[in-house]
Amino acid sequence: MNDAHFHLVINHMPIVGVLIGFLVLLSGYIIKSSQVKTTALGIFIFSTLTAIAAYYTGGGAENIVKNLPEISETLIHKHEELADIFFTMMLILGSASLLTLFFQFKKFVFVKYGYALVLLLSIGCVVISKYVGTSGGEITHIEIRSNANVIQLDAQDDHDDN
Repeated sequence: MNDAHFHLVINHMPIVGVLIGFLVLLSGYIIKSSQVKTTALGIFIFSTLTAIAAYYTGGGAENIVKNLPEISETLIHKHEELADIFFTMMLILGSASLLTLFFQFKKFVFVKYGYALVLLLSIGCVVISKYVGTSGGEITHIEIRSNANVIQLDAQDDHDDN
């Protein structure tokens, strides 16, 4: 398994994990269950660990794919910039989750503020995860690029000319 393969295997976990964590935390608020909210913290911590792995395999993946045909350096750069933001946000979310988990176990009164902070951070992470995931997919999947319809029409024109 090379770096690109490992990156492809691991990079979905923080994206899906932060969404699941957000939904679990939100449901914990709705049903007023501290156990469900605590579970969400664990999901966020795990997702942060997978974000670290995805982030640090990105450079190796880039070195492998950048020389492939039809790979855009611009798309790689865009993905790198979004990945930097997502990585930073996930580190903050993971740290806030760990701290809130500590507050929960110590039964601190202000734990509710920790949960509120984690909820807000998770919303931001969910939003940026959509962009980082899409930008990563666009690198090798031309069919999801915003100009895919133009490419498809150009290919149709070329086929019609023959």
